[in-house]
Amino acid sequence: MQNSLLSRFTPKEPKFFDFLKKVSVLSVEAATLLGEALKTNTIEERQDYFHRIKEKEHDADVVAHEIFEALESSFITPFDREDIQELSNRMDDVIDLINGVSKRMAIYNPNTIHPSLHDLGRIICEGTKLIDEAMDLLPALRKNKNNLKNIIEKLHRFENEADDVYEKAVTAVFANETNAIELIKTKGLLAELEGTTDAAEHVGKILGTIIVKYA
Repeated sequence: MQNSLLSRFTPKEPKFFDFLKKVSVLSVEAATLLGEALKTNTIEERQDYFHRIKEKEHDADVVAHEIFEALESSFITPFDREDIQELSNRMDDVIDLINGVSKRMAIYNPNTIHPSLHDLGRIICEGTKLIDEAMDLLPALRKNKNNLKNIIEKLHRFENEADDVYEKAVTAVFANETNAIELIKTKGLLAELEGTTDAAEHVGKILGTIIVKYA
């Protein structure tokens, strides 16, 4: 933790907040595209959305590398290097998993889209918007402490909601789907989407750690 006399009087570098904001914006864009992809009916449309989301994922990887290089070269950082790196990694996980869902959609090309897939897609989209909002608040951490705590709590509630949606959907799919192949496809997509909500909540946990340390 940088509480030394030097860190109090040396200007901190704001670029890390800019980098993190770029990743959060890309996550919102990818999640929005995923929501649209879940409404498609043809393999061509699903492949197109996969490629568009893949571009967002690639852009996020570029920013993640820029963060890593900046951490190596910067003398002063707004938080401990480990915390910035962990936050970057967990945010990158979210967009990686969104990309993974879109890839499964393109490969599996399910005959029908279970309604719960849309529900989970919505939760993911809302979660990325909350993370994006958190990145706006992070530079003024002490001032925005309570607002950030509210975001963390909402991410936790979204993850719980996603668990309920997933469990009920899997139960219904096993009870009603007679096509074994389609059952496997739907189960896989549900699991991937639910895992993405877990990753979003993990971002909230890292934000909570940062609040405890620095606010």
